[in-house]
Amino acid sequence: MRDELTTKIRQIAAQLHIANYALALTGAGVSTESGIPDFRSPNNGLWAQFDPMEVASIQGFRNNPARFYEFWKLRFGVLNQAQPNITHRFLVELEIQGKLKGIVTQNIDNLHKRAGSKTVYDVHGNYARGLCVDCEKEYPIETVFSKIDSQRIPLCDHCHGFLKPDVVLFGELLPLSFEEAVHQASHCDFMLVLGTSLEVHPVADLVPQAKSAGAKVAIINRDPTPYDWIADIVIHSQLGSTMERLREEI
Repeated sequence: MRDELTTKIRQIAAQLHIANYALALTGAGVSTESGIPDFRSPNNGLWAQFDPMEVASIQGFRNNPARFYEFWKLRFGVLNQAQPNITHRFLVELEIQGKLKGIVTQNIDNLHKRAGSKTVYDVHGNYARGLCVDCEKEYPIETVFSKIDSQRIPLCDHCHGFLKPDVVLFGELLPLSFEEAVHQASHCDFMLVLGTSLEVHPVADLVPQAKSAGAKVAIINRDPTPYDWIADIVIHSQLGSTMERLREEI
């Protein structure tokens, strides 16, 4: 089993060496190793503790903003304390070496950018920004949560609209960065998929899009995904230890 894993890690390293346009796609499995709980795990996932339609939908936000902010104030504390891990740091190294052209991430935690990655497509938004839902004025997230402490429900200084973290809620369209991610997926020649179940669409569709455009695809995830069957290389393993070995191989 270990020999098979070694072979697959070497295959990924070889693809990174020969690729002209490698792209990474990252999901919650990258963030969990920084202590950020994911949403969908049956035991400790956030949706096992909170109703997503209440705290993570645009309708829930408008219906009960106080409840929404109770959840996001807790979430803000966790996200703010999290630190980049081996996967974040290794992707920075690959970008510096010219082996990686960019990262498409489903994660809202800003850890790729905090680690030093320059080209990051936040297709589900980024918690580090706040946004007025009416006039779209941007605020540092610290300002939003300072307003929560003083106002309970934070309001825009300009139009008095509600402020929310600049993340994609259920019922909202994806940002323009997703269109750029689609463009990147159709032009890459190697896609490295890390720590995502590939069950959330339309982002998961980037994998078959890249494959159909001729890219090689490698998936590293703890559990099987719906797109393992089209991947050229599949590793079911803990991400951190696998990335450490890949880093050594590179």
